[in-house]
Amino acid sequence: MYYIGYDIGSSSIKVALVEAKTGKKIVVLHEPQNEMEIVSLHPNWAEQDPEMWWQHICVATKRAIKESNVDAAMITGIGISYQMHGLVIVDEKHSPLRNAIIWCDSRAVEIGNKAFAALGEQKCATHLLNSPGNFTASKLKWVKDNEPTIYDKIYKYMLPGDFIACKLTGEIATTKNGLSEGMLWDYKENKVADWLLDYYGIDPSLTPTIVDNFTNQGLLNEQASKEVGLPIGIPVVYRAGDQPNNALSLNVFNPGEVAATGGTSGVFYAVTDSLLEQKGTRVNNFVHVNYEKSKPRIGKLLNINGAGIQYRWLRNNMGTETYESMNRKASEIAVGSDGVVVIPFGNGAERMFNNKNIGTHFLNLNLNTHSNAHLFRASLEGIAFSFVYGMEVLKEDNATIDVIRAGNDNLFRSEIFSNTVGTLIGHEIEIYDTTGAIGAARAVGLTDGDFEKFGSSITKNDHVMTFMPLKNKEPYEAAYKQWKKELELILTHKK
Repeated sequence: MYYIGYDIGSSSIKVALVEAKTGKKIVVLHEPQNEMEIVSLHPNWAEQDPEMWWQHICVATKRAIKESNVDAAMITGIGISYQMHGLVIVDEKHSPLRNAIIWCDSRAVEIGNKAFAALGEQKCATHLLNSPGNFTASKLKWVKDNEPTIYDKIYKYMLPGDFIACKLTGEIATTKNGLSEGMLWDYKENKVADWLLDYYGIDPSLTPTIVDNFTNQGLLNEQASKEVGLPIGIPVVYRAGDQPNNALSLNVFNPGEVAATGGTSGVFYAVTDSLLEQKGTRVNNFVHVNYEKSKPRIGKLLNINGAGIQYRWLRNNMGTETYESMNRKASEIAVGSDGVVVIPFGNGAERMFNNKNIGTHFLNLNLNTHSNAHLFRASLEGIAFSFVYGMEVLKEDNATIDVIRAGNDNLFRSEIFSNTVGTLIGHEIEIYDTTGAIGAARAVGLTDGDFEKFGSSITKNDHVMTFMPLKNKEPYEAAYKQWKKELELILTHKK
């Protein structure tokens, strides 16, 4: 028997097949071969067509079955991971009314800021553990204010993973995780934050039914079976946002454990059991996959929008360069990139800078002595320094850091990047050969709730290596000090 997992990202759709009994990965692939389009009609906007996600899921599923030579009838469960904070709105026929407003869209920043001021910091901190911010609820309010004819046709709002589950099963539902990602979960009352919807003037009936993370959430229907190539009746039994799911994939369930991601955006996701009021707005708090009211597990998320997209931009605009050649050239340059500094925040508003949009900056270039190799090194260092800066913010928010774990499919593959982060933070970074799609597939078997057994299997089978902090940390500290000085000058200018 096998499980299939989907990871709906903003760059691509990943699909994984694993053995049900052992969790062994059979095949992992992604669609499309190039990255999916992000539509940006105005500055700081970011949208995608939800039906595009579905079409790529259908293609990728058929590829996975063919390339693995697995009998589709042997696939017994479906798990879903998805890009967080997005907004999908559908009519009564479950058809999208507009493009999804995705996670890196910044149009609702001021809407969230006004709500935070009007509702009160204390109220939001106590009940949401966050500011309403630039999240799903605020994006829905934007639609109400700016596209009223579309808003009037809404039957339900959803997160991206909810939409894919709906396409598979024909049933509309969401989770506590999803609602918390949208700033729509009241931790104190343990229910939907209808008071926030009421403030925004949004009909609470637009909220989907709530299902548990690990349970039968609906069966694959006939239409989906024809399109996706799986037998009718397979249950969807797991869904979670990409960062909680990434933590699950890395055996991060308990306080002190941290999952790190260095993809298009960068993330530290630290698990805590604290429901203390959160005064700041730079760190966000979400329901973790193993959350229980009697045993809370909260994911403290420090997001860095401008991360891997910075390195990808360089690759795309440097002719025939590949990531491998870029890394090789970067390794020939000394720590500190001979003074070149890259501030890598060119992907929208940054929450850890209180939603300032400070952009990307290339600083101290000498056209006589510096080459593209210096840019490659400075970019990797700049992204790494942004992680270090983020960890400082996370610790200020009372996060406990005991161990950091990361996947082997993103920036953490780079020795320069991981050595820089690990040395400056002073923690080991454990690297695991897993992905979000694999985690989503394996999570299908977690309906028994045995997280300890699940995690020990990951540690035993998936560990690749551990980056240790380097003893000679002085050049890294000097380079970070210079980078931070340049950053603070920019931040001061942006006030």
